[in-house]
Amino acid sequence: MTGPMTEQQSPIPSAPALPEENRPFGAGPPSAFAPPTPWRRRLQILGWIVAAGLAVLMLLIAWLAVTAPMSRSLQPIAPPSISLMSADGHLIARRGAIIDKPVTIAALPPHVPQAFMAIEDRRFYSHWGVDPRGIARAMWHNIWSNGSSQGGSTITQQLAKGVFLSSDRTFGRKAREALIAVWLEAWLTKDQILERYLSNVYFGDNVYGLRAASLHYFDRQPERLTIPQAAMLAGLLKAPSRLAPTSNLKGARARAALVTQAMVEAGYITKAQRDILPPARLDVRETPDATTGTYFADWVLSQARDRAGAVYGAQQVATTLDWRIQRLAEAAIRRAPLGRAQAALVAMKPDGSVVAMVGGRDYGESSFNRAVQARRQPGSTFKLFVYLAAFRAGMTPDDMIDDTPITTGTYRPANHGGKYRGRITLRQAFAASSNVAAVRLTQKVGVDNVIKVARDLGITAPLTEDLSLALGTSEIPLVELAEAYAAVAAGAYPVLAHGLPPEEQGWFDRLMKRQRHFSDDQLDMIRDLLSSAANRGTGSAAALRTSTFGKTGTTQDSRDAIFVGYAGGIVTAVWIGNDDNAPLPGGAAGGGVPARIWRNFMAGAINEPVEKVPDAEQDPDLVNAIANVSVETNIGNVGLGIDEGGMTVNIGGGQIRLPVVQPPAQPVITPPPRATGPTQPPEGDSPGP
Repeated sequence: MTGPMTEQQSPIPSAPALPEENRPFGAGPPSAFAPPTPWRRRLQILGWIVAAGLAVLMLLIAWLAVTAPMSRSLQPIAPPSISLMSADGHLIARRGAIIDKPVTIAALPPHVPQAFMAIEDRRFYSHWGVDPRGIARAMWHNIWSNGSSQGGSTITQQLAKGVFLSSDRTFGRKAREALIAVWLEAWLTKDQILERYLSNVYFGDNVYGLRAASLHYFDRQPERLTIPQAAMLAGLLKAPSRLAPTSNLKGARARAALVTQAMVEAGYITKAQRDILPPARLDVRETPDATTGTYFADWVLSQARDRAGAVYGAQQVATTLDWRIQRLAEAAIRRAPLGRAQAALVAMKPDGSVVAMVGGRDYGESSFNRAVQARRQPGSTFKLFVYLAAFRAGMTPDDMIDDTPITTGTYRPANHGGKYRGRITLRQAFAASSNVAAVRLTQKVGVDNVIKVARDLGITAPLTEDLSLALGTSEIPLVELAEAYAAVAAGAYPVLAHGLPPEEQGWFDRLMKRQRHFSDDQLDMIRDLLSSAANRGTGSAAALRTSTFGKTGTTQDSRDAIFVGYAGGIVTAVWIGNDDNAPLPGGAAGGGVPARIWRNFMAGAINEPVEKVPDAEQDPDLVNAIANVSVETNIGNVGLGIDEGGMTVNIGGGQIRLPVVQPPAQPVITPPPRATGPTQPPEGDSPGP
């Protein structure tokens, strides 16, 4: 049927209604409205998501406002101070800050604040506390750069960090920082924010604030700073401890050049002005540091400040130092018969965690840290690297070597006291610390391979490239020597000494900084030699009841005496000598006072009771008198052992110790100087080199 449509007729045919009996259970009558189209449905969902997001954002802002120290952000920033704590909670040292009066922007030359804004926050006067453009630029740079990184924090955000008493790098703290930055922008003028920032920021050398830094580095008020001086100070903010010009003038000037270039790019100065600027010259004004200190605290403080970050107020930083072990170390040095000589001790776990450090007899008399800052000849302790190189070349402790005078070539080293043993094993040569054997080994394996082993084990000091290297003629910090022996204790290298607990590393850092491991054979062999030296050789005065490993070192004319070794999970290096490099009296040797200091300290550190042994029985020259004889035999159920301390008879389960009467020590005989060749090497340990 055709015809015009009536009002009741639909232009679009609808689906026939289902009979009542065929309609699904629970379904209502057919809807009179068309279902929403897909795009309207999507808009509804998007609206719900936006509403939920806004609700979450409002809740987050409310939480941040409650937890962030908003009111404290407007108060003056408390002067910073750091308390270094031992691993077991004792106060090691408390360090206050060098501060001075705040600065006023109106009184400063324009180029002073401009230097800081150019390198830290060029849009400071245009953003509202947080700079999205700067954050995006920094992210883009960090993604595409080849290792260098930029930060997107504004000066206001950096000032906001100062109201926190921790340096956590969590998202929550960063979010509260941003909120405080906006809050500061609402309550303070831009000049007030910049004044607060410049008056409190850290400039290295324990100096906080622009006025204190200007006086410290240039001995002038900040109102008189030149462009190069302002640029250098602004450049320090990236890494104040590392770039402090008092210790790294080259780095500070290089960074200042980047600041002046940034000033050109920002339009503060012209390129022509930049090109004629001279480098800033220092005029350091020493400021008394009203603090408490120790050798360990001095060593670890700059790293502690860097880890704490730009935070103010009283802070506590945990270190690796063990309070009980540190007191034992100080007592061992204090009781030692040093005369007028100095001494140093550094003790660490095999992973490099330093548990004790003594840099001299008396910190009050001299704060110079001889465990870290001094470089002295290691003597025969360097032979560790020679013998490791030999083992890498395929030799074993049972291989033979000539312990006889070297009569060829221009280099003629001699054994201590002119004593030679003929054809002996590497084990015997190491235990007796034979000079000529070490030189012959170095000739055999090559000086370069010995240096390679030293570098692998963490020695960074310059090393001589001649045969005298075998006898420890290159000067090395005591802490590096301890690191090398710690690598043997750990079975992996390199080991880096550290005074703060390691920070969590990303997978890339773990991959790049992973340790290498000794082969099982090499590790067993070098430990065999270190055990022989510490228990039956020149270091026998250091032997403990537990397994003891170590090596003595004595340099020419007894200018340095050293013992380095490990036992019970602690690696310790002990040095004695004079600051002016004068010979020690009485021909002191590494197997004498240093070995006894080591033994007394280590016994307490690992909780091992040690009998008091008269010094005469521990004198290394007396060990030399019996020629380092070591004989072991078993006859039935009878065991017989002869060593430098006497004879031990084991019958069944019982043991009888028969000490030997030692003859007097042999006098030290200095070989005549050579006419040609390298500098005379250290004469070595007693009784060996």
